[in-house]
Amino acid sequence: MASSVRSIIFSFFILLSLFPFSIAAQSFGSPFLHAYSSKSSSSSDILYEVKYFTQILDHFNFHPKSYETFQQRYLINNTHWGGAKEAAPIFVYTGNEGNINWFAQNTGFMFDIAPRFNALLIFIEHRYYGDSIPFGDKEVAYSNATTLGYLSSTQALADYATLLIDLKKNLSAEQSPVLVFGGSYGGMLAAWFRLKYPHLALGALASSAPIIQFDDIVSPYSFNDVITRNFRNESESCYRTIKGSWKEIDEAFNRPGGIDELEKSFQICKGQVQNGGLESWIQTALVYAAMTDYPTASNFLQPLPAYPVRQMCKAIDDPTTGNNTFARLHDAMNIYYNYSGTQACFNLSDSGFIGMEGWYWQVCTEMVMPTQANREDSIFPASTYDYSKEALSCEYEYGVPPRPHWITAEFGGHDIKRVLKRFGSNIIFFNGLRDPWSAGGVLESISPSLVAIVSAQGQHQHSKFLSSTLN
Repeated sequence: MASSVRSIIFSFFILLSLFPFSIAAQSFGSPFLHAYSSKSSSSSDILYEVKYFTQILDHFNFHPKSYETFQQRYLINNTHWGGAKEAAPIFVYTGNEGNINWFAQNTGFMFDIAPRFNALLIFIEHRYYGDSIPFGDKEVAYSNATTLGYLSSTQALADYATLLIDLKKNLSAEQSPVLVFGGSYGGMLAAWFRLKYPHLALGALASSAPIIQFDDIVSPYSFNDVITRNFRNESESCYRTIKGSWKEIDEAFNRPGGIDELEKSFQICKGQVQNGGLESWIQTALVYAAMTDYPTASNFLQPLPAYPVRQMCKAIDDPTTGNNTFARLHDAMNIYYNYSGTQACFNLSDSGFIGMEGWYWQVCTEMVMPTQANREDSIFPASTYDYSKEALSCEYEYGVPPRPHWITAEFGGHDIKRVLKRFGSNIIFFNGLRDPWSAGGVLESISPSLVAIVSAQGQHQHSKFLSSTLN
């Protein structure tokens, strides 16, 4: 058994090193880390069987309410599994903040390598997202801090552990090694699961996982520095047009007829343009375009062409548009928000993303990741990171203050090389330097079994999307 386990890990590391592809991997605890599209993938549900596990509400206390339960969804694919008798491995996706169907349909890498390892595939949904809602109803679960208080990374990791123990027992697969996979927040969970539950997970693959984007470990300017560099490297004139647009938009808001001008210029649906909202809408497009600047057309967040940053800059630099900044910027927004060509007007309140309610709670409690600061040469207006302002906003919204240092206390983060070298092993960190979150990731290998793979041209979670049939 020990030799077969070592063989699986060795083969896994070798296999990953042979793949010839680009690998990728605001406010504090930025919404930009994990806003996922509500649009369904073209993949079919026949990829997996849907199952449910009766999960406990609270793993860490013994109050009567702790023993309440909810139904946690997970997906299973046994097409290539070698079976329990052969101690064939189990590959587990540690679900992010969203519908687990979407993650399964956009994680081609696991499906690609399952036949090579005769692996069973499991995708576990994160509590409070998708169909895995405590208290039997989303409205109740999300109603206040008392019910939302059970939504945390530690509770989610304990969910995964409890479910896996039960699943392996039911399959008589106690000897089957488990490898965990994840991207973005899910990648953070995968790395943390290996560190917290090494008796359950033999190894982890963490793609675009900013596990050190906490406290003052990473500069709050780093996130937007990457976005600025991505657009500026594509086109200096594009960068300068966007950088100068914020002042022009602000001036338009403050002159008679300016709001009507902005509404018409950007094709915003009637009555939706308000100060701040339009800028946020434009900023969101720029951030996500930089995160998903893939070399092929994708439907990761929403339908986008290959190299969306390049295409947006081409639209801005198109000489036929003239010198009207708003018209040029509109054409760039049209690529991001309307590549399918189906929008008659843009609804600023319809982001198309799911999971945001739960994620806002998480970033206001434990996932405090400073990213909002902008230097003078940033593509966005210059600003500094103000934790106090963000904390007051969160406390006003939920009635509880953030715990900005909890994640590094629970999982580590400071002096990550020394810490992981002492007790970590069998984790592969993927990061692409065109991903704004890459600065918060592990970018250098720490030991022979704590491996960092970095691509200079990689994007956010690119390592997940290998299969042409799934992506």
